Amino acid sequence: MAVLTAGKVLRFDEVRGYGFIAPEVGDEDVFMHANDLVDEKYLYQEGSQVEFFLEMGEKGPKASNIRLVHQSTSHQLRSGGLAARPAASAAAAAGAGADGEPTASTADAFGRELTEALLDSAGTLTGDQIKQVRACVLDLARARGWVAS
Repeated sequence: MAVLTAGKVLRFDEVRGYGFIAPEVGDEDVFMHANDLVDEKYLYQEGSQVEFFLEMGEKGPKASNIRLVHQSTSHQLRSGGLAARPAASAAAAAGAGADGEPTASTADAFGRELTEALLDSAGTLTGDQIKQVRACVLDLARARGWVAS
């Protein structure tokens, strides 16, 4: 019989697809697998609060139907982020004018805005991850004509 339980992610290896949860009650760590995650696996970081069904697996306690209890502000757009800006400013940051039509801004300016938005909305990203996401989005923006090189 599975019991609904809460806990905190101790570690989760996104590549290998498994990790461990420290339950709020009990002292034995609980195994977690990517196939049992409700949300996107990149969201499960060390310290994330989760709810799950505690089951006994062949090798000990196992979590199923694992979901985030709440996402920290590092996973949400904060007050200084893109979502909190006035519509014209948010549109400009996204490469569009106040009327919503695309405008060509410089790649450098767009890159700075994008970096700030990533830092504001996803504070747990590493510098390398931000660079990778920024490069991908800038390539897309150039291909669509949203920014000039």
